Amino acid sequence: MIKLGEMQFLRLNKVDIKDLIFIDENGTEVYVKKEKGQTIIEKGEMKDVFVYKMNNRLEGSLKRPNLVIGEIGYLKVVDITEIGAFMEWGLDKNLFLPFKQQKGQIRVGHEYIVGIYLDKSERLCATMDIYEMLRTDSPYKIGDKVKGTIYSLKRGLGAMVAVENKYHGLIQEKDFFGKGIGDQVEARVVKIREDGKLNLNLFDKTHTKMDDDAEVIYKRLVKAGGFLPYSDKTNPNVIKETFNMSKGSFKIAIGRLYKRDLITISDKGIGLKRD
Repeated sequence: MIKLGEMQFLRLNKVDIKDLIFIDENGTEVYVKKEKGQTIIEKGEMKDVFVYKMNNRLEGSLKRPNLVIGEIGYLKVVDITEIGAFMEWGLDKNLFLPFKQQKGQIRVGHEYIVGIYLDKSERLCATMDIYEMLRTDSPYKIGDKVKGTIYSLKRGLGAMVAVENKYHGLIQEKDFFGKGIGDQVEARVVKIREDGKLNLNLFDKTHTKMDDDAEVIYKRLVKAGGFLPYSDKTNPNVIKETFNMSKGSFKIAIGRLYKRDLITISDKGIGLKRD
């Protein structure tokens, strides 16, 4: 049985002008485009083929892409269009990342942690919403050092971390400062929950903590429930009285929070960024 988005061991059944045509044990055909300089394959020979659907037929590649279904990893954005972004993943065709599957701001040339899924039309797509793809059977113990990537920020909860690109991790909101979606962190396991998910603390806060002004503002936002009625148009005396900092320091601090994708800024004030 053919499984889309996976490598499968298939037999070469015939060759036409453009394609190598492989079949599985049920006779289902998969079309692999011929490439210049490709090693000659004899009829009946078995090969690993990566299978996907395009133009209402099963197509494939003898190359293994950087990610297959069930895996999580980093892919680079090579184009952004009106319908979404496209990512390079080791095949001649790029992988589609729909707008609704994006988190934070996406930029061409940057790498983001994603998983692979099949959409309703059985097209392979990328998603930054990897929560359901992460595992809870990690080998770690309390006190272990781990590395991971922040893939989501949840108000009232904290930073969701993909530990080693495989396991569920969380840095609680009270312990989290200075990072944004897509940032890599070093952390220590402080608790293993009953469901197998990991609670983490940043391993070296001296390198990850925000500057003092940004931290003050962020803490005030959390305490206020996620919104403060202050912006770069607020009277400097009000800023000084409220935050004990100059108007210039306030603007720099909220700019840094904004660049880290932690807050939103409007004429009415600043708010915690929500997914």
